[in-house]
Amino acid sequence: METNAASTDVQVANALERRLDLRVPIADLDKDVEQRLKRIGKSVKMPGFRPGKVPANIVKQQHGDQARHEALSDALDRAFGEAVRTQQFRIAGYPNIEPKTSESTTHLEFAAVFEVYPEVKLGDLTTVEIERPVLEVGATEVDNTIEILRKQRVKYEAVERAAAKADRVIIDFLGKKGDEPFQGGQANDYPFVLGEGAMLADFENAVIGLKAGEAKSFEMTFPEDYFSKDLAAQTVTFDINIKGVFEPVLPEVDAEFAKTLGVADGDSAKMRLEIETNLKREVKKRLQAKIKDQVMDGLLKANPIDVPNALVEMEIQRLIQMARQDMEQRGMKVNDFPMQPEWFSDQAKRRVSLGLILGELVKVNELHAKSDQVKAIVEESAESYEHPEEVVRWYYAQPQRLAEIEGVAIEDNVVSWALANAKVVDKAIAFDELMGQKS
Repeated sequence: METNAASTDVQVANALERRLDLRVPIADLDKDVEQRLKRIGKSVKMPGFRPGKVPANIVKQQHGDQARHEALSDALDRAFGEAVRTQQFRIAGYPNIEPKTSESTTHLEFAAVFEVYPEVKLGDLTTVEIERPVLEVGATEVDNTIEILRKQRVKYEAVERAAAKADRVIIDFLGKKGDEPFQGGQANDYPFVLGEGAMLADFENAVIGLKAGEAKSFEMTFPEDYFSKDLAAQTVTFDINIKGVFEPVLPEVDAEFAKTLGVADGDSAKMRLEIETNLKREVKKRLQAKIKDQVMDGLLKANPIDVPNALVEMEIQRLIQMARQDMEQRGMKVNDFPMQPEWFSDQAKRRVSLGLILGELVKVNELHAKSDQVKAIVEESAESYEHPEEVVRWYYAQPQRLAEIEGVAIEDNVVSWALANAKVVDKAIAFDELMGQKS
């Protein structure tokens, strides 16, 4: 069926939105509907009639709307496709097609509104400064890591002295606003470690200095930005009763400690070597991640582009789905936690923007992943497993499993290219900052 599609290219709501006017000949549409009804009539079944012998007017009465809808949908698809090919548009998402008011007796007229991909013109990265974090792993970093591992294996022993910072306490407490207890202000046998921030600072300060068996009443004012609006900036009274005070006891760095870290013979030298090897691998990974973030920020700065709302919306839905899956894996009830699209909008826009910029950058500078790169990344990621050769075989067993690794290789190529072309400033980063440890 022939369709006529007249088009105009105009900016509507943003720089990437386009509008096409589509015209569908009524005579051709009617002819297509008639042919569809004939095909339907050959197979339609109805009581009192042999198959294929149902009168045409009855077939039209029952199936005419469906046939017309399908015929019009196909006609609009063809008209839109022809117009897009003529204009050489790169469509992002799906068009919104709406009927137009028309006085024509020969054509049905429609307006198709849609978005196109932006033309990415790569900017000059030499004007962008990229900060490259630097950290060398030495004896101090290994010692710090051992200290963290000791704290992760801390045990607590009861003491008769007054509670101090870093002690674990067990208390009963009752909070009252005026003379009435308030919701969430009461607990029995409640354990927490002083100084870890589990309770508000004023509450912890009231506990410090008390021994097991002692009680105390004190006033406390909640912060103005406290999450409970009923308590924010309010002064309340707490009655507390100390049930127990326990001091932290860290394990000695000896053979037994080494065995808990997987060193079978308890050799402390082997333990330090393994910790250093694993630490260097982890530091390298975190430094690369920070450098990559710096590069991506630089690329966004050097290449400001408009992004299609349709692609951003699709990315938002993808991020929501990923968040739901993550929550389900953690055992959370997803249905009880409705997610708002606006929570993900900034992240989605950033990801879409970077995807378009990286796509052009890779194409222009031939930064595609190479097989030896992919192999090296797979082997490096497999090193931390007990049987690395099995992990490597798993990746190569199915080609689609390598897609994520190929993406990593491409990003590595982009980072290397950017560092070679931008202004790079090395800056030392503290171990605790890189590892996300509290000071």
